[in-house]
Order: sequence, then C-alpha cells, then structure tokens
Amino acid sequence: MSIPEILEFLMILSFGISWPLKVYRSYKSRTAKGNSVTFTIFIALGYVCGIISKIILISQGSITPYNLAFIMYWPNIIFVTADIILYFRNKRLDAIADSKKK
Repeated sequence: MSIPEILEFLMILSFGISWPLKVYRSYKSRTAKGNSVTFTIFIALGYVCGIISKIILISQGSITPYNLAFIMYWPNIIFVTADIILYFRNKRLDAIADSKKK
C-alpha cells in the first residue's frame, strides 16, 4: 500500500468517525433545527464521486477491490444517507410540533 493510499484511507476514516455520532444525535434530537441538508448532500456527492473514482481504478486494474479507502467509502455513504433521511423525518416532526403550538 502506498503512502497516498494510506493518507486517503486516514482522511476517510477521520470523516467517518463522526458520522455515526451525527446520525445518533439527529435520531435522538428529533429536530432538523441547526442542520443543513444542503451541506450533507454535498458531502454525500463527494463520497459518491470517490466511490466512482475507485470503481474506475478497479476496472482498470490500478487497485484491487480490497483497497482500504474504497472499503471505507461505503460505511460513510451509508451514514450520510441515513442522516439525510433523518433530516427529512425531523423536518416533518418539526412541522407537526409547530402546528400543535398554533
């Protein structure tokens, strides 16, 4: 494994450590206040681009499917997607709570 591959793996791992915590917080808070779905969608787009890049490299034989960075993209995109889904759930819960206040 090359130094750039190790550094990319560490970058993705560093970002990935925070996502389970963010999803848990979004789930427990039951509110979308303070969250930016646009920001999260751009992060998801970045992960999708990274995955596509790795798939292209795998198809060219440049890396193996067992590349650590490629493997780490998957849990990250799953957690980011879960957070986007929770955002819309929480937005709906906020609307329900707001309608009860009126």
